[in-house]
Amino acid sequence: MNGLLFSCALGALLLAGGIGAPAVAEDAPAADAPAAATEGPESARALLAKWMETERIIAQERSQWQHSRDMLRSRIELTRGEVQAQEEKMKQLRAADAELGAKRGSLSAEDQEARQALEALSDAIAGLETEIRGLSARFPEPLVAKIRPLLERMPADAAHTKVSLAERFQNVVGILNEANKFDSDISMNAEVRTLSDGKPAEVRVVYVGLGQAYFVSAKGEAGVGRPGPDGWLWEADPGIAPAVAQVVEILLAKSKPKLVPLPVSLQ
Repeated sequence: MNGLLFSCALGALLLAGGIGAPAVAEDAPAADAPAAATEGPESARALLAKWMETERIIAQERSQWQHSRDMLRSRIELTRGEVQAQEEKMKQLRAADAELGAKRGSLSAEDQEARQALEALSDAIAGLETEIRGLSARFPEPLVAKIRPLLERMPADAAHTKVSLAERFQNVVGILNEANKFDSDISMNAEVRTLSDGKPAEVRVVYVGLGQAYFVSAKGEAGVGRPGPDGWLWEADPGIAPAVAQVVEILLAKSKPKLVPLPVSLQ
């Protein structure tokens, strides 16, 4: 605005100077006077117009430059914010990676411990399976009949089997539970035994746990049974027939409970 006022004032002065200019020299030709009077104002106006156009262009360029500068500053600030955000994310990722590495190491150690524990458990179960097979030969027939499905599920080769450790463990525990239950009870079963006449006959067998058994037939023949390395061994003992018959009557609830003396021989 100040430049514009200055330009206007300058133009006014130039115009005033042109109008009030001194007369030409007396010896100048009279025909040149009108041309000199007209060239002064036109030249001043042209100069003023060019100067004003230059000021307008400068002002326009300055405005555009300021706008571009502001846009550039905004972009710089935006980029700086994005860089800071990316740096923060990188820090978080590095921290997460370090934490993950620590967890990975911990999980690897736990996995190794678990593998070692599984191997030890597998060896222990294999040992129990071998012992149970040996013991099952000394189990009485009623107990063997009850645990036979569990015995058949035990793998023949513990080192090469698809049976899981959990199932193998359940088999072992199931057999031991049944054996313990049978050993802590007095049970009676109907079985077939070869009697003194060489003929098989049905007898009542009373098992006292896993260590002793007595049998008596309907004809009054009696005997004792004991576990052996290859199965139970039975021998006749006619003298215990009345006592065994009495025990059978008690177990069948046909007689009142009472103490009945029987011979015991444990090996």
